[in-house]
Amino acid sequence: MLRILSALVLAPLVLVLVHFGGPYFDVLIASMAVILVWEWASMVGRRPLWVALGLIYVGLSALALWAIRLDGEWGQVMIFWLLAIVWGADTGGYAFGKNIGGPKLAPSISPNKTWSGFVGGTLLGAGAGWGVVSYFRPDDALDSVGASVVFVSAAFAVVSQVGDLLESWVKRRFDVKDSGNIIPGHGGLFDRVDGLVATAIALALINFALQGNVLKWLS
Repeated sequence: MLRILSALVLAPLVLVLVHFGGPYFDVLIASMAVILVWEWASMVGRRPLWVALGLIYVGLSALALWAIRLDGEWGQVMIFWLLAIVWGADTGGYAFGKNIGGPKLAPSISPNKTWSGFVGGTLLGAGAGWGVVSYFRPDDALDSVGASVVFVSAAFAVVSQVGDLLESWVKRRFDVKDSGNIIPGHGGLFDRVDGLVATAIALALINFALQGNVLKWLS
């Protein structure tokens, strides 16, 4: 119940700050970055090399999110799109893994993750990403553009789960259960946004390669 209540409070707050953008979004990203760096340093025992790697990883993600949001209305849509994919992948991974179970995905890294959860997370992440694009651009929902959005959303759902596994690997390497306890019922902030950290960097790199943004390119 505590887990659900935390999500019901925090998710709308994040969405509102993303919607308004500007200084509101800047404060959100800066606050998240500070907390994530602190949690990372706590996880790795403040070892200089590992702390530096965390600074780079979190810093790149924060810069990526900031740069993505600068793209006006498209920036807003892309952040909502990323959030939907990451939240969908997390929810699908948990629901499918818990109710279907089956072979483990990476038992040496995260014993609770299963292939059924991976597939479920990919499917729900793809569906959530398509849903966001369909809401903002309904004319593209059911044609070839919509199919492309589903495919690209699925790819980002995979990246999100890789980001989750990466954080799990770091926690396992340093014998840490949670990245922190800042969110009641959820553990640390890093435990909740590990997928967003990875997908933000991936999206920014793709946007840079396209000299635009991936959603506009698909349209």
